Amino acid sequence: MEVADEPNKAADGEGISWTSDLNKRIQNQPSGDKEKNSLKRLKHLHQEKVNRIRGQNRINVHGCDVPDPVCTFEELQSEYRLHSRILQNLKDAGLDTPTPIQMQAIPLMMHGREVLACAPTGSGKTLAFCLPLLTHLQQPANLGFRAVVISPTRELASQTYRELLRLSDGVGFRVHIIDKASLAAKKYGPKSSKKYDILVSTPNRLIYLLSQDPPVLDLSSVEWLVVDESDKLFEAGKSGFREQLATIFLACSGPKVRRAFFSATCTPDVEQWCRLNLDNLVTVNIGHRNTAVETVEQELLFVGSEDGKLVAMRDIIKKGFLPPMLQQRDNVVNSFRSGHIWVLICTALLARGIDFKGVNLVLNYDFPTSAVEYIHRIGRTGRAGHCGKAITFFTENDKPLLRSIANVIKQAGCPVPDYMIGFKKIHRLIIIAVVA
Repeated sequence: MEVADEPNKAADGEGISWTSDLNKRIQNQPSGDKEKNSLKRLKHLHQEKVNRIRGQNRINVHGCDVPDPVCTFEELQSEYRLHSRILQNLKDAGLDTPTPIQMQAIPLMMHGREVLACAPTGSGKTLAFCLPLLTHLQQPANLGFRAVVISPTRELASQTYRELLRLSDGVGFRVHIIDKASLAAKKYGPKSSKKYDILVSTPNRLIYLLSQDPPVLDLSSVEWLVVDESDKLFEAGKSGFREQLATIFLACSGPKVRRAFFSATCTPDVEQWCRLNLDNLVTVNIGHRNTAVETVEQELLFVGSEDGKLVAMRDIIKKGFLPPMLQQRDNVVNSFRSGHIWVLICTALLARGIDFKGVNLVLNYDFPTSAVEYIHRIGRTGRAGHCGKAITFFTENDKPLLRSIANVIKQAGCPVPDYMIGFKKIHRLIIIAVVA
């Protein structure tokens, strides 16, 4: 881990150039042995301060020429030329201090560095990539899409879209989301005026437009490609989007394109791909990787069988919860956000990235299939420093999967019986069929 001793130069003479107060003082120092010793001492003290800030905020960063973390949003205006209106929008939203992931990821992206960032659920990852995008683009331009954000679900894409609108209010950026791919052909096709700046989409809708002949979308002007919930998008098979991502990466063919990957969990596949394909990669982890947020009180509840789940569920409902009627997907999510319903029954689809304010309890009725899925599920509560609770039912049939979940709970400081940790580790069986 290193900290840049020289100010970074903006790519191609554009974007943001930054010179720290320390480097300004270094440049103004007269030459001579005494001054050189004083300079070394100054740099040493500065590095100690940076290390202390990172240690206090559990920021682990790996890469070369890593810029210093920022401690206030005002620093982004003075050192990175953050638009004053965006800074005011942050204040109006009650955002006064950057979270740990924002402290380090924002300066990295401001410098045009390619990033793999992993931080707990509810830690402010969306803002960590939205602010650099808006600052890098500086102002609206009729050049087509210059930034693309990919999300695994339309609910998460809509949430990111709203966040970008809120942050850029009054600045003039044209932020778009693909609602209906059939209508997007007219809006973004070759004959369009290209009066748009940022696109938020799920992979499938973007692929549909790119696969038309000729392609409806031109992504050759893209300067930033952000992959949110990157480990989910890198999954292969029916539930993953690895093939679609490859097509999107190739479509973003401009020479200035930079890529950033964000998630609460990170798999070896994602990290390996990033190290092989990204330029001068910097990885940022907040705390230990692939762990549950510590603000959630976690409980494993043995219910014996499927019938036992219903009995346990009734006991919880008796304490004051009334489940709503199931409606259309968008309607029930909006009703839950607005507080018209208090309990949301859903699949693991909504476990990724969705930020519901004030959720106090997550009930895992069906046992998670992996520790990663568990971390994302319970991450719908305990967000932004607030406390929450997660109860997970398990039956006799779930015991083979129990060890990995119990380890996550123990790492977060919650009690688990010792016998759960002592279960044998599951080894996945890979069967290779040979066809004659």
